[in-house]
Amino acid sequence: MRPARLGAGDVLRVGLGGLRARPARVVLSALGIAIGIATVVAVIGISSSGREDLLRRLDRLGTNLLTAEPGDTLFGDSAELPETAPEMVRRIGPVTAVGATGAVEATVRRTDRIPEEVTQGIAVQAATDGLLGTLDVGTASGRRLDAATEGRPVVVLGSEAARRLGLDRAGGQVWIGGRWFVVLGVLRPAELAPEIDRSALVGWDAARRYLGFDGHPTRIYERSADASVGDVRDVLARTVNPERPEEVRVSRPSDALEARAAASGAFTGLLLGLGAVALLVGGVGVANTMVISVLERRREIGLRRSLGATRGQVRVQFLAESLLLSAFGGAAGVVLGAAVTAGFALWKGWPPVVPVWALGGALAATLAIGTVAGLYPAARAARLPPTAALAAA
Repeated sequence: MRPARLGAGDVLRVGLGGLRARPARVVLSALGIAIGIATVVAVIGISSSGREDLLRRLDRLGTNLLTAEPGDTLFGDSAELPETAPEMVRRIGPVTAVGATGAVEATVRRTDRIPEEVTQGIAVQAATDGLLGTLDVGTASGRRLDAATEGRPVVVLGSEAARRLGLDRAGGQVWIGGRWFVVLGVLRPAELAPEIDRSALVGWDAARRYLGFDGHPTRIYERSADASVGDVRDVLARTVNPERPEEVRVSRPSDALEARAAASGAFTGLLLGLGAVALLVGGVGVANTMVISVLERRREIGLRRSLGATRGQVRVQFLAESLLLSAFGGAAGVVLGAAVTAGFALWKGWPPVVPVWALGGALAATLAIGTVAGLYPAARAARLPPTAALAAA
């Protein structure tokens, strides 16, 4: 006699029937898998969403901005950039825009009645009229510095400086260096130059005339063609200070954003490790559920074996139950992880991104866990002799 064969539909019905008999235990076991899968999907999705937002920001801001600032002298003192440095940088062939700032020994206050030592962390800086165009920083209110206002007692406030001074629009006045300056504009955040956000910018000529500025720039910003950034970087220090190029520090602000992304990637690895631990715990829970199921259903196993079911068919039944149990948890985890990713990304203003490979990998991990967790219980059920199973029941 040849044993009857179980088709795929039969295996599915038998597996679902075994799970329906213990709904509470099934839900709790599937929950362990769901938490692990949701953690992995959410971590990958949130990391990918943040990376996509960063790439879009870099595309918008550009990676072709370089800065040059004074370093240290041979004796450890602070170096100084030549007054002619901005104009020298402008002569580099691929350079398309140049701006500069210079530190001014003055404080900015809301009124002349506030003590001079209360600076609120706001720096007063001289700025060339091309600075904001080079940085591509727009105004939230008012206008930028230009050639017409460069020598007048006007000031443009960075976004954070305006907030600390209690000003949200142009038109007011602030007290700088013993005289009133009209607020010409309030800037939007400068993502590639956060130091501008905490600054009060005065025209280059006005800083000389009213605030005793010596004309030496403390930071130079330049943009060049994307293909020429490396070449410009190689010659920038020698152009800024031909006599002492070693006293000039050259950097690219976009590198800081990319470094931050790399740091967040390391943190993502840690969270993925925690997600893997959660998956392992969920797999142990599934295996425990299946082992207990074998112990509780020995009479059923013995009866099926007595009616002609083979060891292979019993093994397939319990393996199918384990796979279905893990699959339910995995599907719930994928949905939950995607929902968490979308909610967090929308809250942060990021584009929600869940890579397809993460979803596929999560489902593959679910099936792998179900297979591993079900192998031992299935083998144990298949090894039970029919008479012993019926006698023990």
